Amino acid sequence: MPGWAAAEPDPERQQALLQFLRQDCGSCHGMSLQGGLGPALLPSALSGKSDDLLIATILNGRPGTAMPPWNRFLSRDEAAWLVAQLRKPMAGATP
Repeated sequence: MPGWAAAEPDPERQQALLQFLRQDCGSCHGMSLQGGLGPALLPSALSGKSDDLLIATILNGRPGTAMPPWNRFLSRDEAAWLVAQLRKPMAGATP
């Protein structure tokens, strides 16, 4: 979507989204997001994937896989914010 910019969640929602990332995403992608049932979500693993693809995957899931849709719980802006967080190096993470 040309010209679309995500609205940043307020600080309280950001904390809830980070908890979601650790707890819900981490349950399949590994607690350090280095992979598990689902693939790694580290910046190096996501480098070849567009933001739109990642946002769509978060919101709509991946049919035929264990990846569920989260569109009942997350807005597009929140999914975009999560993608931006996933693209940042995490403290203590190994590449």
